[in-house]
Amino acid sequence: MDNAQSKIQNLKSKMILIVDDDRTARYGMRRALEDLYHVWEAESAAAARAILTREHPDLMLLDIEMPEENGLDFLRELKAKGEAPVVIMITAYGSEKIAVQAMKTGAYDYLPKPFEIDELRLVVEKAVEHLDLAEENLRLKRQLVSEGQFGAMIGSSKSMRELFELADRVAQAEVTVLIEGESGTGKELLATEIHRRSNRGKGPFVALNCAALPEHLIESELFGYEKGAFTGATSLKRGKFELAHSGTLFLDEVGDMSLATQAKLLRVLETRRVERLGSTASVEVDARILAATNKDLAAEIARQTFREDLYYRLRVVLLRVPPLREHREDIPLLAEQFRRMFAEKHRRSSVTISKAAMERLMAREWKGNVRELKNLLESTIVMSRDDILQPEDLDFAAQRAGPAGPSGPGDFMMTSDYREARKQFEIAYIKAKLREHGGNITRTAAAIGLHRQSLQEKLRELGIQAEKE
Repeated sequence: MDNAQSKIQNLKSKMILIVDDDRTARYGMRRALEDLYHVWEAESAAAARAILTREHPDLMLLDIEMPEENGLDFLRELKAKGEAPVVIMITAYGSEKIAVQAMKTGAYDYLPKPFEIDELRLVVEKAVEHLDLAEENLRLKRQLVSEGQFGAMIGSSKSMRELFELADRVAQAEVTVLIEGESGTGKELLATEIHRRSNRGKGPFVALNCAALPEHLIESELFGYEKGAFTGATSLKRGKFELAHSGTLFLDEVGDMSLATQAKLLRVLETRRVERLGSTASVEVDARILAATNKDLAAEIARQTFREDLYYRLRVVLLRVPPLREHREDIPLLAEQFRRMFAEKHRRSSVTISKAAMERLMAREWKGNVRELKNLLESTIVMSRDDILQPEDLDFAAQRAGPAGPSGPGDFMMTSDYREARKQFEIAYIKAKLREHGGNITRTAAAIGLHRQSLQEKLRELGIQAEKE
C-alpha cells in the first residue's frame, strides 16, 4: 500500500460529529466531508450527549450559537469530564472574541460562517493531523512506560513498571490521587508527569510543600488573602488553589498539615470554593488535587493527628512509590543515568563506574532512596581523580558528608531536599543526645530544652528506639 492509499484509509477510519441546530448547515458540512470520513449529526448539545454515550468521535464540529444550550457551555462540560474529542468551533461572522474564548477553553480551532468548502476540508485535515500526532505521542509514551520510563523516572523492575502503568492510566482520569512513599523516592516527579499526561497538562502545575512552611503561613499560601487582612498584607494575594485553576495543585507532605488547616482543606475539596483570608466572599476554583506523604496516614489517623474524612477524600486512587531497597535491580540503571548526567554537567565525559563500585552501590542500604544515590554519585564524580570510579571513591565521598545513612552527623549536608536534611539532622542529633544521657528520655529532654512528652512524640515520629528507663 502506497502513502496516498494509507493516508486515505487513515482518514476513513476517523469519525466526525457535527453539532449544529441548522439542518442546512449540517447537510452542507456532511456532503463536504462524508467522502473521506464517517460523519454523524446532532441538532443540539443534548442530542450530541446521547451519541457520545455509545460512540467515540475523533473530531467534533460544534456550533457556538444554538438556541437551547450554546456550544461554549457544552465544550466546557466536555473538557471538565475529560471526554472532549478534538473540537472545531463554528462561529458567526464577527464573533472573533467568542472564538478566542473557545480556544482558551480548549477548542483546537474555529471556523467563521460563512466558509468555503475547501476551507472546511483544510481545517478538518489539519485537526486530523494534530490528532494523529497526539495519538503517536501517546503510543510512544506508553511504550516507554512498558519499557520502564515515566517522564524523568526510570525503573525496569516489576514494581516500578506496575507503578508507571497505573500512573499512566490515572493521569487521564479526573480523580484525586494520594502518593505514598519515603523521602527521596520521587513522589513529586511522579506527580509532575501525571499532570503532564492529563487533560490539564497545558494548565499550571502548582506545588506547595506543607512541611517547609510554618503553620501560620500555610493557609495564606493555600487560600490567599485580601489587602489589609493582617499586618504586612499590602496587596491582594491569590492562593495556590486559585493559581492552579484549570491545572493541578500538588500538596507535598500533606501529612504535616495541622488539624485546623486539614478541616479547611476538606471544605474546599467538598465545595470547590475558597475564601481568601480577610474576605467573606468565596471564589470558585477548578484544580485537580494530587497529594503526597512520607507518613503512614493510617497511623496518623489512629493518633488523631490526621482527619479520616480528609484521608478518604485524598485517597480516591492510591499510588505507592517503593523505596529503593525494594527494587535494587534498578540501581545499575539509575546509576548509569546519573553517571551520564553528572559526567556531562562536570565535564567528566570519560568517567565510568567499575564493577566493584557497582556492587558496592547494590549493597548500600539507601535510607535516602534515589535522591541519596543521585547525590552520592554526583559527589563521587566531582571528587574522584580517576576516570574509573572504585568502591573507595564512593566511600570517600560518603565520609566527606558523614557516615552512610540518615543517622550520620554530616550526611544531611549532602541532601538537596530541606525536609530530608532536617529529618536526618534531627535523627543524628537526638540519637547522640540520648547516648550522652544513657538513653534516659527525661534527662535528655531537659538537656535539649524539650518537654518529656514532646521528645517522646518526636522519637515516635522519627522512628527512634530509646532504651527503657
